[in-house]
Amino acid sequence: MGQADSKQALGTGRRLALDVHTKLREMIISGDLPPGAPVLQAQMARRLGVSRTPMREAFRLLQEEGLIEYQPDQRALVRAIDPAELDSIYTSRIMLETVAVSITVRLATPEQVTRMTAALDDIRAHPVDKEPERWRQAHRAFHHITTEGASVHVRHSLDSLSESGERFLRIAQLGHPVSWTRWDADHQKLIEAFRNRDHDTAVVTIAQHLARTAVTAMADVAPHMDATATRAALNLICRGNPSPA
Repeated sequence: MGQADSKQALGTGRRLALDVHTKLREMIISGDLPPGAPVLQAQMARRLGVSRTPMREAFRLLQEEGLIEYQPDQRALVRAIDPAELDSIYTSRIMLETVAVSITVRLATPEQVTRMTAALDDIRAHPVDKEPERWRQAHRAFHHITTEGASVHVRHSLDSLSESGERFLRIAQLGHPVSWTRWDADHQKLIEAFRNRDHDTAVVTIAQHLARTAVTAMADVAPHMDATATRAALNLICRGNPSPA
């Protein structure tokens, strides 16, 4: 095999490993592989119709993301939900995303508002319980627009936090029909704030929106605990209107 062929094979193998990683990640986030469930490389390789090599790389990526962990006997398990991690992720996201929204809304354009409206229409057209991946794509697109005025480094950090929080978002979405109405109303309120370049409303709305997700998920994951740090971040941003309920 020549050098060019070797590079092509490596590239193909890497893409396959990323595809496998994406599929396994979706299975974990969706709950198809619940917390504590064993994840066996050989079994998953057969299930997904791939060899052990891309599966090993996919497992390495999942471990780096904190989605699986290895036991002393080298068995991989889906990592249990950590309430402290939930609180930490949403605290960080509130503080950073409010800054990004603050920057973006001050210079909002009609074209941005049009794209936000289209993204919200897409969210509503693809219910998360029926088309979870389409819903997530539309939801990510909406929030990307509200933060696109920030630097690439800030946006990269936000993407990382968003990906880390997807498991908790999924938990918050399950079994809480009342919250669905509030989340949808938040998105609509953000559109109007951007339309009017209403800085304070945009910042408070995104902070409450994120805190509501954290508090709702925490109620399911650890009902004996409160998202203390998340609420502290919300208080700092909202100044007298901190309730995410």
